[in-house]
Amino acid sequence: MPLYDFHCEQCETKFEVRASIKEKQAGLQPECPICHSQAVRQVVTAGLVLHGSDGGSLPSSGPTCGCSNRGCCGS
Repeated sequence: MPLYDFHCEQCETKFEVRASIKEKQAGLQPECPICHSQAVRQVVTAGLVLHGSDGGSLPSSGPTCGCSNRGCCGS
């Protein structure tokens, strides 16, 4: 189940809510776990970026020279 990040407008607490996609689509309205306020907003977090073990980008799935032959460039 995905985790959603929220921020309480009243007490400034940041917290996570684990909910299914169906629950989220139905209008998830969490309450702050500290002050129990419902004046919360969802915080949009950065996307996932994958890198290879050497710190570089993962290899592409196609050829690097621009041709349509998958085997010509070692890809």
